[in-house]
Amino acid sequence: MKGEHLSLAFGGQKLYDDCSFNFEATDKVGIVGVNGAGKSTLIKVLLGFEQLDEGEITLPSMRVAYLPQEIRVDSNQDNVTVWDYIADGRPVDSLQGQLNEEYEKLAKYPESQAILERINRLQDLIDSYDIANFDYELMKIVERMGLADLIDAPMKQLSGGQKSKVAFAKVLFENAGLLMLDEPTNHLDASTKEFVANYLRNYKGMVLVISHDVPFLDTVTNKTLFLNKTTHKMHTYHGNYTAFRRQYAAEMAEQDKRVTEQEREIRRLREFVERARNAKRSNTALIKQGHVREKVLDKRLAELETREQEYKKVEISVSPSKQSGKTPLELQNVSFSYPGADPMYDKLSFQLTRGEKFLIVGENGIGKSTLLKLIVGQLYPHEGSIIFSQNTTLAYYAQELEILDVHRTVLENVRNYDFTDTDMRGILSNFLFTGDDVNKPVSVLSPGEKARVALCKILSERANLIVLDEPTNHFDPETQKIIGENFRDYDGTLIMVSHSPSFVEQIGITRMLILPSHEPGKPLVPVIKNYSRELLEYYYYLNSDLV
Repeated sequence: MKGEHLSLAFGGQKLYDDCSFNFEATDKVGIVGVNGAGKSTLIKVLLGFEQLDEGEITLPSMRVAYLPQEIRVDSNQDNVTVWDYIADGRPVDSLQGQLNEEYEKLAKYPESQAILERINRLQDLIDSYDIANFDYELMKIVERMGLADLIDAPMKQLSGGQKSKVAFAKVLFENAGLLMLDEPTNHLDASTKEFVANYLRNYKGMVLVISHDVPFLDTVTNKTLFLNKTTHKMHTYHGNYTAFRRQYAAEMAEQDKRVTEQEREIRRLREFVERARNAKRSNTALIKQGHVREKVLDKRLAELETREQEYKKVEISVSPSKQSGKTPLELQNVSFSYPGADPMYDKLSFQLTRGEKFLIVGENGIGKSTLLKLIVGQLYPHEGSIIFSQNTTLAYYAQELEILDVHRTVLENVRNYDFTDTDMRGILSNFLFTGDDVNKPVSVLSPGEKARVALCKILSERANLIVLDEPTNHFDPETQKIIGENFRDYDGTLIMVSHSPSFVEQIGITRMLILPSHEPGKPLVPVIKNYSRELLEYYYYLNSDLV
């Protein structure tokens, strides 16, 4: 794959300026850069969804598979089983039908070169799908991604995390020569992420991946394409993300040294030119030298390098407006199951103490998000009670950002009657929405921007009980750190689901509710344990049964 002299601008704002890159057929490339640098746009350009202003991209003759950041399953596929949905990644039956039709045409027109060419193309495509190992390859991916128990389930019954895993499994099963992945580890549990990382590292084709997951990038990639928002250039670094950061930091230190020296010389030249301009007319030698130095000054100013711009970071403040009771939340003998499905919870009981940081862990589809939805009232238990203390105020950050109304603007989504619109504009500016940005409909925002709106919405409510479902998805490592530091200092009560051990460690979790794997037909038997780093690592990395 090769890109030469790429240029692109939106509304007069430059994104790429004469950029080039060149990748080999088996490269695993991490695409990185600050928000707004054009990472997802580059994928869209490669896929033909966006057009360049100038330049050319040469793609090798290979099939391309694409995993977008936001997974959407068409409503007409709601009743399709997981097995059939993934199997459609290699549409062998459809292609075989087309091939049979072409042979029937060939029987009527045996001299047709066009028909023969179509037959050859179809046969090559079918062969590339490795029909002999079709079921074996599909089952291997299904089992290793923890989907074996769901192969007969209709897509409409899956959780958001399960749908993401199924969509990813389909992309892997396609066996394409080029994989393009946009934030692929969102919603993946630790064991699935480990399988996917190793699978991609050893993948026979090319992989282009946008991700904020540093350990994942370090495992998978051998090259890093850095999109520089300041210079609008692209530069390829050999090595994974950590190697890139090391090389980039050295380059920035060297650049800072060069720019400092350039600025020092420019100051000396300016002082000399100014002294020459103020010299007496009789001092012709100084005036003449001043003219010479002025030309040198103009040249040095034109050559002066631009320092990397320090972009504004998200600024958040998490503080409840009032204190809850000593027990802000209590579950008493809660039982729940989805219609037609196995029982999920049976007489689940626990209570939270004011100020506690409570983590829920378990594999995808085990019922973590379901439990949060029961707590916030989006689902209702069949038996038992969910009790809030009199002064408890609740805010909920949903995994799939469904708390947002995509048809309303940013400002309308976060509008809060405790604040004026002017106040809310000021709060939104801390989440990097300024000027006319606040009047954009949420539907046109990127997933990362939507996540910032959702976070702003719940924090502006100043609740004393915050429920977080995968709060680090869509955020870069620096923003994750800012969020973690603020929630660590939050003096309300926190209940959270997260697949990010580093983020969990930041928060200061006090206890963990562990949802272990269970036998079909039987409800979960959750376990509550005091938090420890060793227990967290034991669960996340060994993925063992902790009962």
